[in-house]
Amino acid sequence: MKIALISMEIIPGRPDLNATHMREKIKEAKAAGAELALFPALSLSGLFLGGVWKQSTFLRDLADYAEEIAAAADGITVVFGNAAQTDSCTGVRRTLMEARDGALHEVAHTPLHGTGNTFAPLLYELPNENIILAADVSPFPICFGVRILAETAREKHKSILYVNTLGLQDKGKTIYTFAGRAQVFNAAGERILMSPAYTEGVTVIDTEHLPPVLTSHSEKPIAPIHRMLRYAVQEFLARIHMERVVIGISGGIDSAVAAALYVDAIGADKVLLVNMPSRFNSATTKGLAAQLAENLGCRHMIVPIEESVAHTIDQLTTVPIMGKCAAEGEHLAISSFVRENMQARDRSGRVLSAVAAAWNAGFTCNANKAESTVGYATLYGDQAGFLSTLADLWKYQVYDLARYLNNSVYGREVVPQGIIDIVPSAELSDAQNVDEGKGDPIRYPYHDYLFRAFAENNETPEEILEYYAKNALEAHIGCEKGLVAEYFPTAADFIADLERWWGLYTGMAVAKRIQSPPLLSVSGRAYGSDHPESQIGAYETIAYRTLKEKLQRNN
Repeated sequence: MKIALISMEIIPGRPDLNATHMREKIKEAKAAGAELALFPALSLSGLFLGGVWKQSTFLRDLADYAEEIAAAADGITVVFGNAAQTDSCTGVRRTLMEARDGALHEVAHTPLHGTGNTFAPLLYELPNENIILAADVSPFPICFGVRILAETAREKHKSILYVNTLGLQDKGKTIYTFAGRAQVFNAAGERILMSPAYTEGVTVIDTEHLPPVLTSHSEKPIAPIHRMLRYAVQEFLARIHMERVVIGISGGIDSAVAAALYVDAIGADKVLLVNMPSRFNSATTKGLAAQLAENLGCRHMIVPIEESVAHTIDQLTTVPIMGKCAAEGEHLAISSFVRENMQARDRSGRVLSAVAAAWNAGFTCNANKAESTVGYATLYGDQAGFLSTLADLWKYQVYDLARYLNNSVYGREVVPQGIIDIVPSAELSDAQNVDEGKGDPIRYPYHDYLFRAFAENNETPEEILEYYAKNALEAHIGCEKGLVAEYFPTAADFIADLERWWGLYTGMAVAKRIQSPPLLSVSGRAYGSDHPESQIGAYETIAYRTLKEKLQRNN
C-alpha cells in the first residue's frame, strides 16, 4: 500500500482555509499514486482556540467541512483529525476520521483537554494491515514521543506512520511552534524516515518496500531550538503583518543573539539596531555593539540617553510636591536604584518605541529565562516589546545559541567573541562596571540551574536545602562542581541567597511575568500557559525551617 503523509500548515480557527488546503493536498497525494492520505490531528481546527471551543456553531462547521473532505476522497482513503461535540463533561473530543468512497467514519478519539499528556497522538490500526497510523498535534522543536512511538511499534509488531501539525499557534501570551514532521518506524521500532522540520510536503511510503533504517546522527542540542526560533520569528511576523524590527543593542549577549537571530530570519535590510548608552556604559561595550552591527551588515543608530535621564531627574527633584498632605518644601529624591530603572524605561519607553513607530516596525524584548524567573528586569523598560524571542532560554542556552549562530549558521564571527567573553552586566551604575569585572547580581553558572530547578522541576527551598546539606546539590541541579563552595563560604550565605531568589521568584517577579510580552515556548515549561502561577509569595515548610536552623547552628 502507498500511503501519503501530509505535512501542512494548520491555521488555527480557520477550518475554511484548512479544508481548502487539505483538498489540494489530497490531489497531490492522488497524483503521487497514494492509496491513503494521512493528515495531522485537528487538521481542520487547530489546537489552541481559547473560548472558540465553547462555540457550538464552530463545531457544527467542523462537521460540515469534514463532509467536504469526505466528498474529496474520491479514489483515495483520507484519514484526518477533527473535533466534535460530546456529552461528557469535557464538551469536546479530538477525533480521527476515515473518509472512504464518500462515507465518513470515526476510527479513534480522545478528550480534547485533560489528558495530561502533551504527546498524545491518535492511533488507528489499519484493518488487515501491519500498519498503525498516528496523527498528532504536538509543539516544540523535537518530538518528545519518539521513544513512545518506537516502543509501540515493537510491542504491536507493526509499522507506525506518524505525522504532526505544522505552523504557529498560541494561547495568548505563550506561542507554540509545530514542526510538521512525518516519521516512520518499522515493526522493530527503528526509525526509517523523518521528513524535514517546518516544511510542507507530501511524503509517500510504499509499505511493501520500506526504506532502510536511518543512520543516526547527532547534533548540538541548540540546533533544533535555533530552527524553531527562526521559523517562529518568520511566521509570527507574517501573522501580525510586521516586516521590520528594531532591536536595542547594549554590547551584551542577549541583545547580540537576538539581533543575529532576527537578521538570520528576516534579513539585514529589515533590522535596525539602536545603541543607547548612558554615562555608565563602557567604551568596551559601546565598541562591541558597533562591531556587532558592522558584522551583521544592518542599519544602526547611536542614541545617547544621559541627557534625557538627567533632565528627568532634574525635573522630579526640583518640582515641589503640593497638596494638604505635603510637607513644606517637599520634593522627590531619586536614589541610584530609581535612576537605574529610569535608564531602562528611557531606552524602551521613549527611544525604542519612538524609533519603531518612525520606522514602521516593532521593537523586541531580549529577556532570557533566568532574568524572567527572578524579575531581573524593569517593568515598562527592558521588559517591553512586541515579542520575547529568548524568554524560554536559560543564559547558558543563549551563549550556546551565540556560538551556534557564529559557527553553523553564518560560518563566521557575527556575535563578537568579546560579547561572549565579557561579564554579563546591565551597566546601569558604577557597581556594574564591566571593565572592573563587575556585572549582574545573578551568577549564571550556578543560578541558571537553581532557577531551572524552581521553574521547570517544581522544586522548593526544602528540597534544595536537603541536597545542599548532603553536599549533593551541584550534581542534582546539573551545574559545575565546586561552584556552591566558591560562591557561598557558609551555610548562612547559601541560605540567604536561596531565600533572596525564591522570594523574588514567588513575589514581584510573578507580576512582572504577567505583564511581559508574548514569548516563544521551547521547553514545555515557558512562563505563561505552560507555567501557570499565582501571586501568593514565598512559603517556608516546617521541614525547611528545621533544617535551616540546624545548618545555621553548625556554622
